[in-house]
This record gives sequence, structure tokens and C-alpha cells, in this order.
Amino acid sequence: MTSLIRFSIITTGLILLSACQPEAPVANTDQASAPRANSNTGSDNASVAIVIHGGAGTITREAMTPDREAAIRGALEQALKAGHDRLSAGDTSIEAVIAAINVMEDAPEFNAGRGAVLNHEGFVELDASLMDGATGQAGAIAGASTQDGGIRYPIRAAHAVMTDSPHVMLSGAGAEAFATTQGLEFIESDWFITDFRYQQWEDARSARAGNTDTARWYSTVGAVALDQNGNLAAGTSTGGMTNKRFGRIGDSPIIGAGTYADNASCAVSATGHGEFFIRHVVAYDICARMRHKGVSLDQAADEVIHGVLVDAGGDGGVIAMDRQGHIAMPFNTEGMYRASIDTNGQMTIAIYGDEVANPSE
Repeated sequence: MTSLIRFSIITTGLILLSACQPEAPVANTDQASAPRANSNTGSDNASVAIVIHGGAGTITREAMTPDREAAIRGALEQALKAGHDRLSAGDTSIEAVIAAINVMEDAPEFNAGRGAVLNHEGFVELDASLMDGATGQAGAIAGASTQDGGIRYPIRAAHAVMTDSPHVMLSGAGAEAFATTQGLEFIESDWFITDFRYQQWEDARSARAGNTDTARWYSTVGAVALDQNGNLAAGTSTGGMTNKRFGRIGDSPIIGAGTYADNASCAVSATGHGEFFIRHVVAYDICARMRHKGVSLDQAADEVIHGVLVDAGGDGGVIAMDRQGHIAMPFNTEGMYRASIDTNGQMTIAIYGDEVANPSE
């Protein structure tokens, strides 16, 4: 009997002692890997969104053939879906931006990669930049030549600079050498040059020696995305201006001018007369107005594109998105190639200035 009582007391004590012990901590892998405090963990059902552009400028129905318009709309849709598919699969906004821009870099309809404009010497020079809104990390290449063969996907080179170098921007032969060390794909010079761009180059040269602005056309490409973790990213890729000289570099590879992303405000990719976008730090200015003035994405983008730029005499537009998935696509030119899929899955594709949206069926 005594033994039984003693056993009961010991057993009861062990149970009480176990109940008082704290639970072992559960590892939070999302938090451990989150680069910033404002980076959500999200879920598989979280909203995603993407917006892209293929350039802004003098784009009119009168100057557009039905076949070319169909090709442009088709390329925009293909690029948009390529990026959105990555987001839907749970990939990062960075991966989605790269996927969308890769399609446009391969498409001859746009001034990036294949189909990029020719410089004064008659070959293509490429610029690109990429920025992660969660970490503030960025990478860019500028003036990468294709004269003896060039980088097929400049945006991937920008990504490699961001992830595999201590730098933000590499230029010219150095950018090409770095891309080689990263195993990026190079392709022959002729692949980049289309008949359309060659004729545009000849027209520019014959109009006036050294003229870089005969067409009033700025066909940079870019993408901005929001992923399931609530993180933003932005990227831009271009061949610059037709008939450009002396190693001219525009805004596209410059963080803050042509590309900017910050989870605390917004992500932006710009297209336009680069000199004005550089002088007025357009992409950063839009995000800064949201962060420091507390204005909406639409208001911030409108103030810069229709206010600051117009007052300065600059032409162009931007695509922008905030962390709630709100999208803005303002431009002060006659048109801008643009497309988006919002957080509700609604697709729009538009070209002309009087075209608010073109929902896809």
C-alpha cells in the first residue's frame, strides 16, 4: 500500500513538472530569410500583380499597320503572362520581372535585345537595371556592345551584377567580361539588328548628322511585379536612342532614374527622354513622394510625369505599383505600349493615349 501511494505521488509530480515546461521554439524560416522587417511572409493565396511597358513616344494609329499592332499586342501579352506565370507559381517578383523582360528582349518589336536601336556606328549597345524592393539590392549594366557578339539577355546580366558582384553598375567591355564569367548567353551581332531598326537608323543619319531624336520615340522595355510574399521588384532594359554617339547612356541603367523599387513605397520602371529622367531622378522621386508626402501612387506618379517632367520639357512615362497592388501607368506622350494583370487577375493591354484599357477575354 505504501509503495502504491509513493508511486502515485511521483507520477503526479512528473505530470505537473512536464506541464510547466515551456514549449520548444519553432523555427521561423520565413522570418530568418526575410531581408527586411517590412517583408511579409505571405501565403500561397496571396495576391500577385505585374505591369509591363514597351516604350513611350509618338505612337499613333495612323503610323501603325494592323500587322505591326497585332504583333506588338501579342508580344506584350506573351511577356505579361510569362511574368505572371512565375508569380502564380510562387516565384519572387525579381524572377517574374526577369521572365517578362526576357520575352521583350527576344521580341523584335521592342528596343531591347533583339530589335534594339543602332548607335551612330551601326551596331547595338545595351543597358539594363534591376532592383529588389525587399532588400534594396540592385544591379545594372551600361553600354554593353554587340559589335562582335553581345549579351542576349541584358536583364540577366544586371541580375548577375546584383547577386554575384560587390558593385551596382558595370559598363562596356567590363560588363561583357563579367557576363562571360557568369556563363551568360552571348549571340552574334547580326541577330540583334532588324530591318525596321536599320531603316530607322538610316533615316536618322540622313536627317542630320549626329541627330539622336528624329522619331521622338523611346522604346525602352520594363516590368514591375508584386509577389506572394508582398515584395516588389522593378527592371528596365533598352538599346537607348537611335544614332546615339560618344558612348551616350540614358536613364534605364541608372538606379533612381529609370528603375527603383522599395517595399515601403513603390516600384517603378521608366521610359522616355533619358536625360530628363536622369536630371529629375524620376523613378525615385515617385517613390519618395509616396513615402515622405504620404500621397497615393496615382498622385505621386501624376505629379512627376505630368508636372515635373512637362515643366522641364521632358517626354515619357512610367509603370508603377505599390505594395497593395495598385497600378499606375501615366505618360505625357501620344502613346505607350503597356499591359498589366492586377491582383484580381484582370488583364489589360493598351497602346494609344486615348485607350484606357483593353481587357483580355
